[in-house]
Amino acid sequence: MQKVLGIIGGGQLGMMITESAKNMPEHISKIIVLDPTPNCPAAQAGAEQIIADFKDKNAIMELAEKSDIITYEIESGDSDVLKSVENKAEIDPSPETLQIIQDKFLQKSFLKENKIPIPEFMEISSISDLQEGLKKFGYPAILKARRDAYDGRGNFKIECFEQIQQSFDYFKGQKLMLEKYIPFKMEVSVIASRNTKGQIKTFPLVENIHEENILRQTIVPARISEKVSKKAESIASIAMKVLKGAGVFGIEMFVTNENEILINEIAPRVHNSGHHTLQSSETSQFEQHLRAILGLELGSTKLLHPTIMYNILGSKSFEGKYKPIVLSEPNVYLKMYGKEISKPLRKLGHFNLVAENGETIELLLYKLESLKEKVIVKPISSTNF
Repeated sequence: MQKVLGIIGGGQLGMMITESAKNMPEHISKIIVLDPTPNCPAAQAGAEQIIADFKDKNAIMELAEKSDIITYEIESGDSDVLKSVENKAEIDPSPETLQIIQDKFLQKSFLKENKIPIPEFMEISSISDLQEGLKKFGYPAILKARRDAYDGRGNFKIECFEQIQQSFDYFKGQKLMLEKYIPFKMEVSVIASRNTKGQIKTFPLVENIHEENILRQTIVPARISEKVSKKAESIASIAMKVLKGAGVFGIEMFVTNENEILINEIAPRVHNSGHHTLQSSETSQFEQHLRAILGLELGSTKLLHPTIMYNILGSKSFEGKYKPIVLSEPNVYLKMYGKEISKPLRKLGHFNLVAENGETIELLLYKLESLKEKVIVKPISSTNF
């Protein structure tokens, strides 16, 4: 039976969900997205659009009236409003799962209760709480906004006593938590999926490299032992089992110097570190997400080719229209997101560099260096904004 799919958020993740949905016409008849930006990336891919804020109650209700099933590409939607429209449309991941995950303190508390390994943390309500927390955790430590933070926005690394007041003031009254800093040797993630019937599958562990708290590249498979990879994938499966939400989740982790695995954060949606699956895997994370929320059998997560995903970010030196990015090299798959305006460090696109004929990750990294120069974002004119 065909269903109308509603998506809260129409950015690049919504765009790639839309493209996958259009390849499943036997299951999905129409895609509608709710997004505040006119002609958002998902709309450019063929989705109908409701132009409104992600948290607009009336817009969410309109989306529920028009949809059979609702999902999201951004976790800042109003879980209470979503809960109120469950009688109109199926919502996956569920509002209850979203509510746990979108508040980082509740998320960490939930994981701790379920004996899933995480860094030490505590709630912060005042400067005195922060001072006590820093006595307990030492320096550095990470002060985090509990809600509405991504790509490192909403994090403040406190390196010394003199930064305590500055860090507290930085968040301007937001609800906060403090987390013990983990010296790690690698940041990794698992793209995990659970369908509405409880079937769980994980994609192979990937290695993530960040610049200024924004994911710049993902390497699959991660350059780590099979034992550590299997441990990470097992922890991700346990997290999916206790969270119970249907869909694809991005589970970010630290590998400590002692090869322990700690969950950093969980995103209840398709994830930037899963973009490699578009070319590297038998099933993309976007198709897998749709299969999960539709209650279909999950697809194979087998890795077909070692791959490096590289994010194309806006230059820090200008804001405005930019020159087209073109890549024509073999085994390089460019995906631009249709965003007309470049802003500093804005995600404008990505490319996947795929191994062939037994090429190693080391060779791919060597090839990547010359490709980086070709995707530097430059203004369309000499005028900087």
